[in-house]
Amino acid sequence: MDANSYQAEQQRVNRIIDQLNNKINKTKRDYQKANQELKNVQQNYVSNTSINLSETDDLMESRAEIQQQRALASRDIESASIIKKQLNTYQTLKKSPYFGRIDIQDADEDTPEKLYIGTASLIDNDQHFLIFDWRAPIASVYYNGVLGQVAYDTPAGHQSTNLKRKRQFLIRNGKIDNMFDTNETVGDKMLQYELGQKNDQVMHNIVSTIQKKQNTIIRDTDHDLLVVQGAAGSGKTSAILQRIAFLMYHSRDSLNVSQIVLFSPNRLFSHYISDVLPSLGEKNMRQVTLSEFLSYRFEGLDVQNVFDRYETENKLSDDEIAVRNFKNGLDFMKQIKNYCSNLTSDQLAFNNILFDGRIFFSKNEIHNIYRQLPMAMMPADKFLKTKNALIKLLKRRIKIEAKKDWAAKEVDSLSSTQVEQILLKAHRKFLSEDDERSFVTNKLVKERLRIVYDAIYNDDFFDPYVQYLRFLKNGVNLPKNITESAWKVANHKFNQKLELHQLLLDDAVPLLYLRNIMCGDGINHDIKYLFVDEMQDYSIAQLLYLKFAFPNAKLNLIGDSEQALFKNVENPQTALNKLKRAFNSSHAKLITLNRSYRSTYPITTFAKSLLPDGKNIQAFHRPGNVPKIIIRPNSNSAIKTLIEQINKMLKHQETVAIITKNLSETKMVYSYIRPQMKATILSNTDRSLPKGVLILPVYLAKGLEFDGVIAWDVSENNYNQSQLLGILYTIATRAMHELTLLSVGPVSSLITHSHINSHEIKIDRKLNEK
Repeated sequence: MDANSYQAEQQRVNRIIDQLNNKINKTKRDYQKANQELKNVQQNYVSNTSINLSETDDLMESRAEIQQQRALASRDIESASIIKKQLNTYQTLKKSPYFGRIDIQDADEDTPEKLYIGTASLIDNDQHFLIFDWRAPIASVYYNGVLGQVAYDTPAGHQSTNLKRKRQFLIRNGKIDNMFDTNETVGDKMLQYELGQKNDQVMHNIVSTIQKKQNTIIRDTDHDLLVVQGAAGSGKTSAILQRIAFLMYHSRDSLNVSQIVLFSPNRLFSHYISDVLPSLGEKNMRQVTLSEFLSYRFEGLDVQNVFDRYETENKLSDDEIAVRNFKNGLDFMKQIKNYCSNLTSDQLAFNNILFDGRIFFSKNEIHNIYRQLPMAMMPADKFLKTKNALIKLLKRRIKIEAKKDWAAKEVDSLSSTQVEQILLKAHRKFLSEDDERSFVTNKLVKERLRIVYDAIYNDDFFDPYVQYLRFLKNGVNLPKNITESAWKVANHKFNQKLELHQLLLDDAVPLLYLRNIMCGDGINHDIKYLFVDEMQDYSIAQLLYLKFAFPNAKLNLIGDSEQALFKNVENPQTALNKLKRAFNSSHAKLITLNRSYRSTYPITTFAKSLLPDGKNIQAFHRPGNVPKIIIRPNSNSAIKTLIEQINKMLKHQETVAIITKNLSETKMVYSYIRPQMKATILSNTDRSLPKGVLILPVYLAKGLEFDGVIAWDVSENNYNQSQLLGILYTIATRAMHELTLLSVGPVSSLITHSHINSHEIKIDRKLNEK
């Protein structure tokens, strides 16, 4: 790039920063003014909070004044929040106003038009765009187009233009560090710089380096089922987060962030991605793990989480694995739905509703109400009708109970002040003292019988656990690979766990599905987009239930079948076909990302050599050290070597992760190295990711990346089953810059049988060391 071009572009950056400084100063004044107005309203609110309780009219007037003050305060808070958000945007743009420029020429124009692309729009006083938001329709030309005739979609329809130039910038604190013209989607120079940085505790947005396939994911608005399958480090999660930011921009009038839910693999990951959307001027969507989601819905029960299930995986017998796979499959969920649809009143597990230790509504009464409803009616509709009938009966019973002696005694025990407070809440005048007493009595009885109302409202008259057990015993058509005796053992285990207030993950989703079908609860119609990361660790049953629980949501599933914890590698198209059948989806799309960016070229080359179809993964050409395998004869020798390797890595890397197969290994390694160096052991309750030396099991490393990684004990003794191949691949692909594999004894055949060439890895053997 010649000096004149640099100078001209830097001068434009300087002009933009001058305009931003002006806008920042004005916005700061507006923000101060908004805060002062809010302060004034709050002061008025405090002075108007005294309420005159002597007269009902005075009470009503005082409440109206308070409501008015609250509305004013709410409006000013919102105004201040909008101004603050704009100020943050200007301050962010000031550091790096934009990262791209495109020169386009429409067919009816004589000269090209220069457009600059950044993280947010900037408009001058004459309403001319100085910077276009990366989500604007025209910006897709920057991400998708190569020089020449290009097309892009707009709200007005399909448009075409001639792309004459594409220029990329690296701007830091208002200074152009680098710029270059390219014909690529995003040039490798930009990627080389961004990917060569040290790991932070949080993920950053990738708007300056979005690739063409990632852009397709981000801007998709047509499909109700979008499945993204990507190699480790291919930027699939980053693309999904930019997609959420795009959807918020694209559908600003019809979509708010509370209508988006992301299921993340663990709390560490939730924290790791928490800065991406705020850096783009958007609020974070709701995030939840599957374990948190289920625990909330089974309050009072200890629901097995994904990590506990993983820890017990190698202890299961063949029969237990067969039962588990069946319960996690589509056929089992279909049988539950069919079972619920055909239940008669006599087959339902109804409970008595109690009040003060006595039966208030008997289960026979509830059976009779349910029995009278049409057979063709859906179970959830029957439950609603039953609940409404019980509430009507409750209202009648309130009148009866109000005439009983206990109610009169309750009223007589009240002080005059308590009676006055109850009467004030009525907001009406009373005709006589008897009228007042009748009102107070009914109010007290309603409060006492609130426990009955809550029992009806919360479906406490139905026992889903008993119903599920009845289904397991009498309603299931077993597949041929499961014997009756194995099924009985599984049912006994379910019952035994339940008595201890515990619930296995394999039963949690089917049980919840049964309860929701019957009662009609647990359904959220407001959610419009549902994202599930690490989808390969979800069963079809779990994904089907999530779709059932969020029926109006477009489903976005993100994962890598090569990194599965609980099952063997599955072809992405096979997975999509299963999902389409399960969800009955007619608008489904599969996008695969095969180019890996996270790791250096040598690390990715080694990692993909572990996989049978690893040749499909493309390694990004970022240089680095070749990974190495170090073989030691015993644990003592291996620990000594581990400490040596950690110290070597820390000379060049800020974060070194020792990743183990399971939690017991994590604790063992930590106990050995902690006396000799500062280290942090991570568990599934941790929410943040510190720098330094970290020790964690592989399932907590999902979605994360580290400067250097040491894989603990990749021996044949520890990794001797084919389904563990995904675990090894996951560990290897967490490393950005440096990877070492430590083996206690001979190396796993899963590694030695792979297509590893001598130039892909260094091997240090000391099998005879004492």
